[in-house]
Amino acid sequence: MWLKDIQHWRAERRIRIGYNGDRYAIPELQWTQSSFFQPQMMVQERYFYDPAAGRYTVDRYLDDLRKRYGGIDSVLIWPTYPNLGIDNRNQHDMIRCMPGGVAGVRQMIADFHKRGVRVVFPMMLWDQGTRKPDKSWPEEIAGLMKEIGADGINGDTQDGVPLAFSLAADRVGHPLAFEPEIGPADEAVAWDVMTWGQYQYPFAPLVDRYKWLETRHMVHISDRWNRNKTNNLQFAFFNGVGWESWENVWGVWNGITPRDGEALRRVAAIERAVAGYLVSPDWEPMSPMLRYGVFASKWPANGRAAWTIVNRNEYDTDGAQMEIPKGATLRFFDLYHGVELKPEKDPTGKMVLSFPIEAKGYGAIFATSGEPDSKIQNLMAEMKQLTSKPLADFSNEWKVLSQAIVPIAPAKEASAAPPGMVKIPEADFLFKVQGIELEGSNDIGLDVQYPWEQAPTRFHEHSMHIKSFYIDRYPVTNAEFKKFTDATRYHPNDDINYLRDWKGGVYPSGWDNRPVTWVSIEDARAYAAWAGKRLPHEWEWQYAAQGRDGRQYPWGNQWDSSAVPEPDMSRTMRGPDPVDAHPKAASPFGVMDLVGNVWQWTEEFTDNHTRAGILRGGSYYRPQGSKWYFPQAYKLGEHGKLLMMSPGMDRSGAIGFRLVQDAQ
Repeated sequence: MWLKDIQHWRAERRIRIGYNGDRYAIPELQWTQSSFFQPQMMVQERYFYDPAAGRYTVDRYLDDLRKRYGGIDSVLIWPTYPNLGIDNRNQHDMIRCMPGGVAGVRQMIADFHKRGVRVVFPMMLWDQGTRKPDKSWPEEIAGLMKEIGADGINGDTQDGVPLAFSLAADRVGHPLAFEPEIGPADEAVAWDVMTWGQYQYPFAPLVDRYKWLETRHMVHISDRWNRNKTNNLQFAFFNGVGWESWENVWGVWNGITPRDGEALRRVAAIERAVAGYLVSPDWEPMSPMLRYGVFASKWPANGRAAWTIVNRNEYDTDGAQMEIPKGATLRFFDLYHGVELKPEKDPTGKMVLSFPIEAKGYGAIFATSGEPDSKIQNLMAEMKQLTSKPLADFSNEWKVLSQAIVPIAPAKEASAAPPGMVKIPEADFLFKVQGIELEGSNDIGLDVQYPWEQAPTRFHEHSMHIKSFYIDRYPVTNAEFKKFTDATRYHPNDDINYLRDWKGGVYPSGWDNRPVTWVSIEDARAYAAWAGKRLPHEWEWQYAAQGRDGRQYPWGNQWDSSAVPEPDMSRTMRGPDPVDAHPKAASPFGVMDLVGNVWQWTEEFTDNHTRAGILRGGSYYRPQGSKWYFPQAYKLGEHGKLLMMSPGMDRSGAIGFRLVQDAQ
């Protein structure tokens, strides 16, 4: 009766929304129906791009995922948030700034395609404060995705991607699979062939609404911060859908445990092998099972059937699990363990199938009248080997990923203040600072890990002794940087965005005394080496700005808008103010232009998966219209963390630098 009720609901609902499923038959989109596992991958992922070699490492990235959990079917490549809004580059510009530009991105996508992995990029409709696109949003997205050869679009924060985007992609001859983050109105299932699933997890699995409306629809369950993936994988397996295997969450590593990785490997192997059954219009969720807490979906097709089964109990179940009709001539196979099952009669005279399912584990049954095809036979051989070791033998302990600070080599000591520098006296200093990340709460692993800390955290406090040093009174200016380029003929290998506001190697007229921007941390280090100086440690920068009284701003504890440049809230960037334009902003030591003009490079942190630069001081540029843009850190007890990929991506019109020199 329950099954008839939801079948009736589906039939009526399709009439009410005027449902037409023709889009699922488009050849260019049919890959979605078997694209079960898709990580959201930050472009800053170190397994994906090697900045030292200056090349994409797609094979290394995919090989790591295959080794740890069986590989992926598609990838959501994420070049935007949380860095978006550091300047006025829009989300499309961020893709074009990736290493190699458009041609490099196109080749990188081709490398994924060679491995059978489809590529999806995000679309942020909230990005209405940076540079305005040259075309309408649907046309811009369609054109760029065709140019780079991408396969789909994830609609970030969207409760449905409008049909206009699909139609625009069709018009340019490059159909795209659209995947909103939030469940859309039912009508949109006709054109959004994928969605994210952000579920609640009761004991009994829930039937996915969109998968039920259209069984060819693909859902990727997303649960980014959860450290235990059992609920995610069990609900995905029960519904015949996929999972967003998201580990690098905005530069915070939420790694899959060995137990979850092994469960994922097994679930993925089964789903890929029976993918043709998991789109069956005759899907029967909550197919009857004999044991409490064991739930199954039946997927009939062409006289055969597959069952995907989950044990929600915290204990193993064994013995009779399923009843089969008397006189059935089908053969039954335990796909999970890779063996054929023989029906047997229980004490009540019922014909049953008996097989074990471990605690919080999985099962799969296949029924056919004849010999299983080669795909099923290969699956059984693989699963027999995989399941020789139970999931309980794999560790389910989650571990935080440690970070390291990149050393800053000492500079030549100076016996007197070099020109343009201020001496900062030796002192004991309470270094107290916090990260301004928009997400992650106070979870361990967030922000950075200083050398004296055991793990990355958001809030930091440490008493230290700082030796005397000299620091630039002002940030390095365009005129000073040009002396360096004239003297050294320096030009970086990755020159995307390098000195972007200069023309022909010359900065704009009247900009000689403005901070140089569009320089990467590598460019700043090259200048420092030429000047015989170095970038400041973050605590040195803060001490020079704050003195020893813990003040919030260089000038005191109250915000003074007249001490900083007027914020630029437009969709273009006017450029920073001259470095000496705001004398009221002097620190207790007379250091100038520390806050509100341009961010300033300090430390670099790395872990096994991400690089990040610590920025201090905030900038004049503040795009409007969304809370998701890179936040400002004007207070001296706050810092910004910029995820780093490559010099071309990392350069910004809102980031400059100043240098220090060690004192004798």
